[in-house]
Amino acid sequence: MSDTSSESVPDARPANFIEQKIKADISSGKHGGRVHTRFPPEPNGYLHIGHAKAICVSFGLAKQFGGKTNLRFDDTNPEKESLEYVNAIKKDISWLGFDWDGDEFYTSDYFEQLYNYACKLISKGLAYVDDQTAEQIAAQKGAPGTPGVNSAYRTRSAEENQKLFGEMKAGRCKEGERVLRAKIDMGHVNMLMRDPVIYRVKFVNHHRTGEDWVIYPMYDFAHGQSDSIERITHSLCSLEFENHRPLYNWFIRALDIYPSEQTEFARLNLNYTIMSKRKLLRLVEEGVVDDWDDPRMPTISGLRRRGYSAESIRVFSNLIGVAKRNNTIDVSLLEWSLRDDLNRRALRVMAVLNPIRLVVLNYPEEKMEMMKAVNNPEDEAAGTREIPFGRELWMEADDFRVDVNKKWFRLAPGRTVRLKFAYIVQYVNHLQDEQGNVTEVHVNYLPNSRSGQDTSGVKPKGTLHWVAADSAKEAEVRLYDRLFKEAAPEAKGDFMDALNPNSLKILQGCKVEPCLSKAAEGTYFQFTRLGYFTLDPKHSKPGLPVFNRSVSLKDGWKG
Repeated sequence: MSDTSSESVPDARPANFIEQKIKADISSGKHGGRVHTRFPPEPNGYLHIGHAKAICVSFGLAKQFGGKTNLRFDDTNPEKESLEYVNAIKKDISWLGFDWDGDEFYTSDYFEQLYNYACKLISKGLAYVDDQTAEQIAAQKGAPGTPGVNSAYRTRSAEENQKLFGEMKAGRCKEGERVLRAKIDMGHVNMLMRDPVIYRVKFVNHHRTGEDWVIYPMYDFAHGQSDSIERITHSLCSLEFENHRPLYNWFIRALDIYPSEQTEFARLNLNYTIMSKRKLLRLVEEGVVDDWDDPRMPTISGLRRRGYSAESIRVFSNLIGVAKRNNTIDVSLLEWSLRDDLNRRALRVMAVLNPIRLVVLNYPEEKMEMMKAVNNPEDEAAGTREIPFGRELWMEADDFRVDVNKKWFRLAPGRTVRLKFAYIVQYVNHLQDEQGNVTEVHVNYLPNSRSGQDTSGVKPKGTLHWVAADSAKEAEVRLYDRLFKEAAPEAKGDFMDALNPNSLKILQGCKVEPCLSKAAEGTYFQFTRLGYFTLDPKHSKPGLPVFNRSVSLKDGWKG
């Protein structure tokens, strides 16, 4: 696993409020000085960038203080869970550079113990079986500022409740016919404390327990108790669970179990992004994207396929910090984190995405030279490579114009430019098709202007990238942009109405350097002057690589 300690807590940054709390706990001897966190995803979808922040916080803090982190799948809703999601989550966490303590855990491991906890609540007169429908229970809960109404079944004896709960467990009740509720306070100011449902009947095959269980604990009942069972010292959650903490603490006191303590921090909100797994699933099911790992998705697998590095995501998580209040982060900060990382590591190569032919008229037809190219000017250890140069080349159509002004520094009639790593060339003429599109540009080169050996004295203002025609390889390039055109996709109603129709542009017939025909998955490239790219493992085929643009060289988003 990658060493993330230097990224998680830079010396220049003051300790956040969770770090301060952990330090105080260790100093006072609380929990015996232990630090044991957990990351508890529900396996009902792929992890997204918001989960990446939570992973960095929980795993990073444990590592910082010499503690441990459990990976626990809160698998209490079998209708929406699958082994596919479990495996994807484990892969994403490992890819981010973190490891969990021992084997992964599952809430389903504790089904028997949780059932016994429920029976203990019943025996203490703190839980009862309710025969009302979900709609009736909801109606009786009242509203904020208006107390709820006690259920008619609230006064059942402990013996009757034990019998009925046993029937639920034995599968003698239909779904929705009965539930088990905690007996707390129907007039409590916190709506979650108004006799919450803690068990329901579901005849659904579970991905781990099969048909062994037909009653399943509600998330609010299973979550805190699972933390207690694992003796988690610091249960770190997003702010949306702040109102749930009194309920978790009530269960701990009522059951007299290990007092795992929850602390909440602000979740990650990004503009031009949605963070709901349910809504991300809708994008997949309706074919807006090709899957959870579509490079336009904010999922970790989507970001990985697009070309994001694990390091850039960890740095981004550190930059946004840990706060007590929710706010929205500009997605350009995430993109900056990637540019900053890839600028140091990406191999510089040349690719022509919209090619037209460039003919060097005074260069011998049979001649070919190998030009020395720097692999990464930011990394001397990356070395150099040789690229072929000949009489006929490919250049970008956008790098030539007929009518230009003084601010145009690329090729045009009367203009001189340098071909990167090669020679200075001077315009001679050009050819056009019947529609007036330029199809070929002719130039002469200055023989004494070779890069590294230039004695010409000519100082062109522009430098163009190119690829030798005889050795160029074909490639498909996919230019990805933000999936949504609105900064707040849900602000005006259905988020689907905010989709960006130009979020993907597929370019075929692109010309790339020979070395890119053997590009490996997970390798990062900077296409000179065009942006950062990586090989798409899903769409690439032998002899026809497909490259995804990870991010442009500069933030060109116009809003």
